[in-house]
Amino acid sequence: MNSIITENLAVAYENNLVVENLDIQIPRGKITTIIGSNGCGKSTVLKAVGRILKPKGGMVYLNGEDIQRLTTKEIAQKMAILPQSPQAPAGLTVGELIAYGRFPHQRGFGKLNTEDKKIIQWALEVTKLTEHETKAVDNLSGGQRQRVWIAMALAQQTDLILLDEPTTYLDLSYQLEVLELLYKLNREQGCTIVMVLHDLNMAARFADYMIAIRCGKIISHGTPQQVMTPQVLKETFNIDAEIVKEPRTGRPACIFYDLIKMNKNECGGCINEKDCSIW
Repeated sequence: MNSIITENLAVAYENNLVVENLDIQIPRGKITTIIGSNGCGKSTVLKAVGRILKPKGGMVYLNGEDIQRLTTKEIAQKMAILPQSPQAPAGLTVGELIAYGRFPHQRGFGKLNTEDKKIIQWALEVTKLTEHETKAVDNLSGGQRQRVWIAMALAQQTDLILLDEPTTYLDLSYQLEVLELLYKLNREQGCTIVMVLHDLNMAARFADYMIAIRCGKIISHGTPQQVMTPQVLKETFNIDAEIVKEPRTGRPACIFYDLIKMNKNECGGCINEKDCSIW
């Protein structure tokens, strides 16, 4: 069963149509990564699925329900959303930020009960942040801050987590730390995880399912082996890529690529040529 389905999804910023007639299916209990060039509509799709942006047309279904018919609280109980480079208020501690994840489940004056505190402690333990509970979030390293935001999402106790470029601005070790945590959460907790990622090899390494987007349209979707091919990367990024089987993971990896010289007449398929992410 799929946790998210879109039908003929269209999203625009004012009069600028970014996504048009998009049909996607996000498999339940899997890790899905969305790849594509800058400005192709990856983050826009994620925001529409998370109801941060209202679609211009089409439908988004969450566990079979029309997402537009759900209340904000109902959505927060079913889905956690982490935007790109989130910022915590100055001075907020790790424990306080994670506690925000319990708000969708609280009633009355929002006082934390015994169950809330138990879940917060669990989220701290899973993300290895227990010793940092009383520290200010803005005093942590980049990788630690990302773990705090993930812990807050875990405290929401949702089956679905959406992340927009969770490894942006992180060095290689922190990128791996964050993605390995998400992989562990998926395998051990059964969370459905959807991520927008720029790093193709990281996307292929950790994903069960990949979606390649160009100019608001799907170029390919399927397993990493089906999506990480020279032809798909050519159509998605306008590159001539060399793909190999990574010996340690068995996943496809891009080891080298060249830019393909192409004129606009050879491109085709752009919703708005003037905003084309390739040109």
